[in-house]
Amino acid sequence: MNRLTTTEAMDLLQHGDLLQLGQAADAIRRARYGNLATFLIDRNINYTNVCQNECRFCAFYCKQDDPRAYLLSTDQILAKCKETVAAGGTQVMIQGGLYPGLGLDYYLDMLRAIKRAFPQLVIHSFTATEIQHFAKEAGLSIRETLLRLQDAGLASLPGGGAEILDDAVRSRVSPKKISTADYLDVMRTAHSIGMESTATMVIGLGETMEQRIASMARVRDLQDETGGFRAFILWTFQPHHTELERAGEAGEKVSAIDYMRTLAVSRLFFDNIAHIQGSWVTQGERIGQLTLTFGADDAGSIMLEENVVRAAGTQYDMTQNKMVRLIKAAGFTPAQRDTEYRVLKKF
Repeated sequence: MNRLTTTEAMDLLQHGDLLQLGQAADAIRRARYGNLATFLIDRNINYTNVCQNECRFCAFYCKQDDPRAYLLSTDQILAKCKETVAAGGTQVMIQGGLYPGLGLDYYLDMLRAIKRAFPQLVIHSFTATEIQHFAKEAGLSIRETLLRLQDAGLASLPGGGAEILDDAVRSRVSPKKISTADYLDVMRTAHSIGMESTATMVIGLGETMEQRIASMARVRDLQDETGGFRAFILWTFQPHHTELERAGEAGEKVSAIDYMRTLAVSRLFFDNIAHIQGSWVTQGERIGQLTLTFGADDAGSIMLEENVVRAAGTQYDMTQNKMVRLIKAAGFTPAQRDTEYRVLKKF
């Protein structure tokens, strides 16, 4: 099969028949993974809600002097890790805002403490935005910052902070946030030291279809260069309680049809990224279930804790038993995986 060009992807995104796209994406998915559909048990730990980026699409952040502001201690984070292990979790995804003046030692001490207490947990944490912030505050290069974090226990990076990798969109919805070039540079540097990552895209931020495909192309190009992306994860913008909503600029939420169409195109487009993950967190259980027939081979995480999407008024709860039932009902064999997509247990 010839590689899909950006022009062809654009045509499919705009004019492709939804069911035919789903069938084409499903054929690729089944050729690679057969009837298997994976999921992860992990916990999102948001160590702070203070963030100086003040993104207009985020309902979670607050300023440092806000009464809602918090910063978790290492002991509080360890308590959450303990609960994760007790629930069968294998990974923690630690993320927060850009807390001014906190210092790199806070993060290094946190990582070392987790690895001492729970060596079995994989620390898949800190977005490219946070990495850049850590480096600037410490006066270090991105590479040196990542090496120090890696030495302390950081295993891999989540794709958060990408949203749409197009600076015209970013300047409108997150003008203080990391640029497209800087985001890609953090990921490139992480991959160069053997630290893999995931790639994400958030749709529904007022972007054009051209900007969606351009964002995906930048990820694919970097993957050609480094091979460091394990998976591509597609989310939808949740507008409630955000500045964009208050300013009347949020627009309508992305429809399930638009989401599924974009998901299917991503499976066709990313011939060099192994895994495509569906999003029950933003789409709900039923659409999350359908993603497995539109190119997704991974149903995402049980997420023992999730705060950012919930702050925007979207809340779906998932358990292992429920996830297994949903995957089976969709006609697939459920399997718990680890961070590197190795199967731990089939159901």
